[in-house]
Amino acid sequence: MTTTDQQALIDALNAEYAAVYAYGVIAAYASPERVKIVGEYTAAHRARRDATIDALKGSGAAVPSPAAAYTTPFPVNDPIPAAQLANTVESDTAIAWRSVVERTSDTDTRRTALAALTECAIRQATWQAILGVNPPTVSFPGQP
Repeated sequence: MTTTDQQALIDALNAEYAAVYAYGVIAAYASPERVKIVGEYTAAHRARRDATIDALKGSGAAVPSPAAAYTTPFPVNDPIPAAQLANTVESDTAIAWRSVVERTSDTDTRRTALAALTECAIRQATWQAILGVNPPTVSFPGQP
């Protein structure tokens, strides 16, 4: 794995750290009928974070620690902003994983990044459907 590959994964890891933190905020304000989906999506981001840490360690890269806290891009104080934050989180992580797809020269890393990008796009479509966005999908997920 090249240093470019490692940096791409570090950038994606930082997005996953922020996602895990944000889903804690989302869980605090999500509507009761969304508890299951929030739990599933939090677990997915934790698993992706952990796998990315393992990949970086396996490549000999220094693994950054998460920040102590993250700032949400807007106030979250009820279920609607919580769903909007979840949508933003999935968009942000899709952007990070798409960047890995574009920057890596390693086939296994590209395959992993493509799977992560796809998962983010599916989760984002779910949140957009919940928010009433029509259509709930975007043409090119992860495009900034």
